[in-house]
Amino acid sequence: MRVDLRSDTVTSPSADMREVMAQAPVGDDVYGEDATVNSLEERIAELFGKEAAVFTPSGSLANQLGIRSLVSPGQELITEENSHIVRAELGAAAVFSGITTRTWRAERGLLRAADAMEIARPNSGPYLVSTAAIAVENTHNFGGGTVQPIAEIAALSKLATESGLTMHLDGARIWNAHIASGVALHEYAKYFDTVSVCLSKGLGAPVGSLLLSTKERIIGARVWRKRYGAGMRQIGILAAAGHFALDTNLGLLADDHRRARFLAQECQRIDASIVNPNHVDTNIVCLDLSQTDLSATEFAEMVKTEGVLISALGPRMVRAVTHLDINDEQINYASEVIKLSLQRAFMSK
Repeated sequence: MRVDLRSDTVTSPSADMREVMAQAPVGDDVYGEDATVNSLEERIAELFGKEAAVFTPSGSLANQLGIRSLVSPGQELITEENSHIVRAELGAAAVFSGITTRTWRAERGLLRAADAMEIARPNSGPYLVSTAAIAVENTHNFGGGTVQPIAEIAALSKLATESGLTMHLDGARIWNAHIASGVALHEYAKYFDTVSVCLSKGLGAPVGSLLLSTKERIIGARVWRKRYGAGMRQIGILAAAGHFALDTNLGLLADDHRRARFLAQECQRIDASIVNPNHVDTNIVCLDLSQTDLSATEFAEMVKTEGVLISALGPRMVRAVTHLDINDEQINYASEVIKLSLQRAFMSK
């Protein structure tokens, strides 16, 4: 059996999703004539209580379009040190937008408004870099799928506004946060000036993210999307998958969360140092191998020989991500393989 837990990006479109994609009305999106993507942008903007949205091929591009609308060249963006926007987007903020970044550190990426404001330096004058915006990731990927507390988001928004700062939400997995917490999508979004959301992770679409904001910012983002080479044509084929995913797959995220918690509980049986199931908020399980003699890469190779694919997240940390294409039989199998490998790792120490 092969069980791919490397990421929730590895899903394949279902036959029903492919059928909807094949039948989608399309047009030239650069001319604004693709009815399917237009309707998806309007639908998601309304879900999040924003004025407008623009479809992008990746979450990284949606993030970069968002922050460049908030931060001028030579100003800084602050965020948590393991956020995707500073760890996994290859320095794009600096390369494309002249944005510098500084970070604060948070256990599991869990947001505390005071941590962000402690390092914020708005209006720093002509000799120091001024902070212009704060980025928050929800859920926090490298933190282990952490759901950010709505009370801390609200507190940070208030403090940021008082200091003249704007806020960006990297909501690649905001759908997971919504299902896990019960907090409405528009409730999360109302505290942010720009919001990115992804369709190709938990929702199972093959490609696509959106940036949400005011009409004015989205008009500007369309210009920069084209400038970056991401002006697209008949993308209703892709947008139709987004519609299908919202109609069909959103509610299934609760099963991903249940299976991730099960995996964490099974791994904890081997040793309490490996993982705390109470910290598994959504569909991401991070396993700490620091009490073994194995590196993350070695452990990932060990379970791969049994058909289970996981990611090395750091020198001694591996990540398993549940998703739409994983069922109960597969997670049971993967749990047994990972548990046996952990037993061997601890016995050989």
